[in-house]
Amino acid sequence: MTEDVQKHSVHTLVFRSLKRTHDMFVADHAKPVSLDETSHKVKMAVKLRADYSAVLHMPVLKEGKDRPLGSNVQGNQNYPQPGDDPEYLITGTHAYPSGPGVALTADTQIHRNPSEGGIHALALALPPSQARLDASRTAAGVGDIHRHAGGAERSHAPHSHAMSLLEGGGTKNSSLVARKAPTMPKPQWHAPWKLFRVISGHLGWVRSIAVEPGNQWFVTGAGDRTIKIWDLASGKLKLSLTGHISTVRGVAVSTRSPYLFSCGEDKQVKCWDLEYNKVIRHYHGHLSAVYDLDLHPTIDVLVTCSRDATARVWDIRSKANVHTLSGHTNTVATVRCQAAEPQIITGSHDSTIRLWDLIAGKTRATLTNHKKSVRALALHPRQYTLASGSADNIKQWTFPDGNFIQNLSGHNAIINAMAVNSDGVLVSGADNGTIHLWDWRTGYNFQRIHAAVQPGSLDSESGIFACMFDHSESRLITAEADKTIKVYKEDDTATEESHPINWKPEILKRKRF
Repeated sequence: MTEDVQKHSVHTLVFRSLKRTHDMFVADHAKPVSLDETSHKVKMAVKLRADYSAVLHMPVLKEGKDRPLGSNVQGNQNYPQPGDDPEYLITGTHAYPSGPGVALTADTQIHRNPSEGGIHALALALPPSQARLDASRTAAGVGDIHRHAGGAERSHAPHSHAMSLLEGGGTKNSSLVARKAPTMPKPQWHAPWKLFRVISGHLGWVRSIAVEPGNQWFVTGAGDRTIKIWDLASGKLKLSLTGHISTVRGVAVSTRSPYLFSCGEDKQVKCWDLEYNKVIRHYHGHLSAVYDLDLHPTIDVLVTCSRDATARVWDIRSKANVHTLSGHTNTVATVRCQAAEPQIITGSHDSTIRLWDLIAGKTRATLTNHKKSVRALALHPRQYTLASGSADNIKQWTFPDGNFIQNLSGHNAIINAMAVNSDGVLVSGADNGTIHLWDWRTGYNFQRIHAAVQPGSLDSESGIFACMFDHSESRLITAEADKTIKVYKEDDTATEESHPINWKPEILKRKRF
């Protein structure tokens, strides 16, 4: 049996509600705790020592007279001893109270400039500052440059007398250190590259290159629908493979098995067994032309990218489509794989670069700095960095999050291909047939090449579609629109004296967008 609920009048209920509200808000929790003077003094002493220990010895000015702020120069005969009223101290050129909680008085409100005598005495009293040297050091934006830039690469900006007073204390505080625009450090000298061999044989544009792990031969795919295998030392044709019914846009040779992979505008991705020179697997799934492919260096996974705006991850043995990497809004033009995270990087005609999580099959980061299609990516073989090529700029990034390093400006063309070697030579090949060679660390463009087209070709058939260093990194192979493959090598006779670096330490234009 339920008990009757006790009933109250409306007046009683309203009163109780008011009382509860009053009890809730009677304590003003937002009110600050009253200041404990001893604690405040300890806090200020610690803060002074932690943040301003490097400038405590600097004198401050009292009505045109020099006076030390800290105790380490109080015994100096040149300065009067402290003991005057602290409210009259002038610590700058603007009215400023001498400490927290101290009100401005009629004297301290007056705008006073330090006396000339005080400035000269202060300049003589300053010790040399490491922070000042650090602040004026040149920088090109890469962490590696910060670490390895030598003394010859540092330049000191002419500082005004007053600015040197502000810097001299040796503190890292940004308000006391003059910031200098970063300048490009002197680039490393690289020998120029020269044309070594021209290989003919394809009947269409040569669109892709891959070098086998043993560095004995290399593979090319072309618009004549064939894949050709060439001897690297002699440049002689070893073998032709037919099977694609449209342009072969990508080739890759496995380091883990005797397989060659190819993809083309016929939507096909094929696996060739090089012991029998036959296709043994097809990877079906792309809805449009397949533009590039790459093999994962440590696991049996193949990644392809297509005009259908996706990249697909395939299990090499089972032919299973492990992931479909969707997110790009236009053709995915290039893909690269690496063992470390992010394991897959794609560049697209939607002008973005995406870093992918291979395990989850999802985007890890999207880099939106480019304004034009990204058709080329290059991974540095030793550093944890990436370069991306577009018609607006070449940009360098750090992994794993894709932080921007610097722009490499000057190759004003559609960049189709890029490669980088261990010496820090970055090569960019463009649609107009020009090749630019860059120093990776500083972004200095040390050589430009525009090789002549082969006889019988039109000048408009000058274009670079792919480029790659061989595994010895002594030869550069390019695939071109005049149906040839060109091989370049370093000029052994060149010296730094015969080919000096035409370099000026100009201020870096670091446009992020």
